[in-house]
Amino acid sequence: MLNIDDPSKTETTPAIWRLGFRPFFLGGAVLASLYIPLWLLGWFVPAYSLFNGDIWHNVAPIWWHPHELLFGFAMAIVCGFLLTAVQAWTNRPTITGTPLALVFAAWLLARLCLLLPFAIPLYVPAIFDSLFLGASAMALWRCIYPVKQWRNIGFPIMLSLALLVNLLSYYALATNDFVLANHIWQAMLWWLALLITIVGGRVIPFFTAMRLQTPKPEPIEALDYTVILFMIALVFQAITQLLPQGVEQGLLLSAGVLQLARWLRWQPFKTLKEPMLWSLQLSYAALPVTLVALSFYVGNVYVTKLLLHIFAIGCLAALCLSMISRVSLGHTSRNIYQGPSMLLAFICLPLAAMLRAVMPMFFPELTQTWLWLAGIAWFIAFGMFVWHYWSVLTQPRIDGRPG
Repeated sequence: MLNIDDPSKTETTPAIWRLGFRPFFLGGAVLASLYIPLWLLGWFVPAYSLFNGDIWHNVAPIWWHPHELLFGFAMAIVCGFLLTAVQAWTNRPTITGTPLALVFAAWLLARLCLLLPFAIPLYVPAIFDSLFLGASAMALWRCIYPVKQWRNIGFPIMLSLALLVNLLSYYALATNDFVLANHIWQAMLWWLALLITIVGGRVIPFFTAMRLQTPKPEPIEALDYTVILFMIALVFQAITQLLPQGVEQGLLLSAGVLQLARWLRWQPFKTLKEPMLWSLQLSYAALPVTLVALSFYVGNVYVTKLLLHIFAIGCLAALCLSMISRVSLGHTSRNIYQGPSMLLAFICLPLAAMLRAVMPMFFPELTQTWLWLAGIAWFIAFGMFVWHYWSVLTQPRIDGRPG
């Protein structure tokens, strides 16, 4: 087998291009830290915003915001994680150096094209986005397929499906079909929830057991497969809207209860003294909370949009932040539990989720205040990551090994 971590090799590639987690974690975090404050300025104080009327020639602001947080921020973190993890899973080298730089450039150019202060054909950013997702999927396939690692074959397939859904989102923008766009955003949230269900179910109980030095709870296959099938059904329903409201309500409630039962087996309450653990556990808990809460408001568009932010901020963004903090230390040979203090950052995102999703339900007259406070908490969280981890991600491993 190939030794992918040979300390005798001299690494000449610039550190930032040595593994996928480096550029994509840093790029995704920078994007996250900037886009929410800029979005709030553009929405509430346009006179002081970089996003003025000249920016939005053929990109609707209500399309740009969810698209860039899902296909810009979230997909950068997902691809950075998968392009790094696949090397450990398969013991085969993944893309590095110039190929990695080109994939990252495609991601970045798609982001920039959507912010140009003049009109360009929408197929230009769509092509760059497709190159980014397609190349990432192919890189995963080239590692997984030769070793017949069928357990992980779903990841390149999921990225390929995300590529198609992203193209559909550009079609929705080009035709001003914002009903379709809203279906796409919800489908992608459940797509990401499905990914979290699969990956989180592997790593969260493992990390917890390793740190606590306790036996890892063995997965209950029937429970895991049922939850995965329910999450796939929610993706399908979000796109097609074929199921009656009663069936969708039962699906949401059942998925939420099963996700909660699954999470409780991972010893979450034993992790309260370790931020690198409880941040993962708390983030995952926001998924069943969202599912159960949504089951009581099926058909209520306003409340549904609010509650989806519990998942988007409290689970997706918070889990991304916790994972990139952990992976960045581990893959640069640093002690995961002795790195920069991210306690405040880990607190800020659950707080932002509450401010964005829950407070407007009870005090709607103060909605603008809640949004600004949530945006400040979000900025602090990802700003802290950029501040503490910039040097970690742009400098070589401290043990001198490749990667």
